[in-house]
Amino acid sequence: MPETIHSFLSLAAPVTRHPSLITCLLCLLLWAVAGSSAAQPRDNAITLYAAYRDGGSFIDATTGNKLPIEASGAGAISLDLGIDASRQLQLFVSRQSSQISVEQAGAPSGAVPGKLPLKVTYMHVGGTSFLEGRIGRGAYVVGGLGATLFEPGSEGFENELRASMNLGIGYQLPLGERMALRIEARGYATLVNSSGGLFCSGG
Repeated sequence: MPETIHSFLSLAAPVTRHPSLITCLLCLLLWAVAGSSAAQPRDNAITLYAAYRDGGSFIDATTGNKLPIEASGAGAISLDLGIDASRQLQLFVSRQSSQISVEQAGAPSGAVPGKLPLKVTYMHVGGTSFLEGRIGRGAYVVGGLGATLFEPGSEGFENELRASMNLGIGYQLPLGERMALRIEARGYATLVNSSGGLFCSGG
């Protein structure tokens, strides 16, 4: 089962929307599908992931307190489209349900001490490259670029969309002509700006 590592750069960020980020992501998806039309069917795959992700943490820009995101289970799905004999384009979506522990470091301004539910969704376009040659067997490297959607599960907090990336390594073990087992480790980074506020709604 894939094992993932989850990290963030900062808590504070300006409250803005990024419609252009979604547009770019959709364009990349269309390009990926169109560019893989010549691939052999056996080089394409759909992968279902079950994972356990370390939550990482935010930093309160006002107090300097660390606000950890609790580690929890996560799920993901990817569409892998063959480019050539050893590389695939990958369309990757991952979702984690967790919570921010605000009681350990002192509640930030406007928050109630305790646990703030948080859903984290990654939407990335990237690829895999098999190190031993042919797609579908042995070690590979994987990565992608796209967006992270943060969804706080509490009134008074807004959803936030931020640019992000992932990098990882894995190993694929064939279990027959049409099935295989993937063991994978990924690191995630979500970019935020340290000069504003994240999840703010009405001050």
